[in-house]
Amino acid sequence: MERVEQLFNHLWQDYIERLCPSADQVHDLLTEDEPLLNDHIALRTFNLPRVGLDVLAAPFIAIGYKPCGTYHFEAKKLYAEHFEHPNPAAPKVFISELLVGQCSSLLQQTVRSLIEQVPEQAMKDPAFLYGGRLWDVDFATYELLAAESEYAGWLAAHGFGANHFTVSINQLEQFTEVAEVNHLLEHNGFAINKSGGEVKGSPQEMLEQSATMADRVPVAFLDGVREIPGGFYEFAKRYPGEDGELYTGFVAASADKIFESTDS
Repeated sequence: MERVEQLFNHLWQDYIERLCPSADQVHDLLTEDEPLLNDHIALRTFNLPRVGLDVLAAPFIAIGYKPCGTYHFEAKKLYAEHFEHPNPAAPKVFISELLVGQCSSLLQQTVRSLIEQVPEQAMKDPAFLYGGRLWDVDFATYELLAAESEYAGWLAAHGFGANHFTVSINQLEQFTEVAEVNHLLEHNGFAINKSGGEVKGSPQEMLEQSATMADRVPVAFLDGVREIPGGFYEFAKRYPGEDGELYTGFVAASADKIFESTDS
């Protein structure tokens, strides 16, 4: 587990410093006697050979993770997989990729020109997972991509890193419901993602989720620094199946709405 903890510590530091500084405050707000349990993280990429989902999954597989589920988001042109570690205390990993070939030729050309800047050697060191952007991009290119695909714009601007961590509500003592956590956060000035309802999923689907709206964070573009949506914090409550074990998968319809936490 030591290698797992090391990797997630690096991902967490990058996440709270660069993508979602408010997560540190939310973390403090919810922490009780025991450290918070992280249900899962999510990573984004493009389905291009140098940077595809398999490339992002490789460092996790090297430390014991196994693929456990596949998901399709047709409207957003995304494909995703989730990975689990044999140790149930290790966070799950949800990796999605934009199906670039299904997008406009302008988006395809633009994204390919960004990815051509990535040194192949950079993707061989697991540190790329929390290394941010491996290409240069100007603000107009970000806007162009975001106009067609918010996901593409976000990824072009921020590069690699966890766009969210997820508090497991199952281990909290003070709260048992997602709605209670949402209420506490709103009371403390955090905006909740209301797309598809404040609580996404249901006990019948064995997973309920909610998320804050993404922090606005400064990003250095070729032509100056601009503030754009960064990362967000998610909250998940899992329900037991007939075997009494907590459900470990994801609900595509809920995940679809969670993606919208980074919408401008």
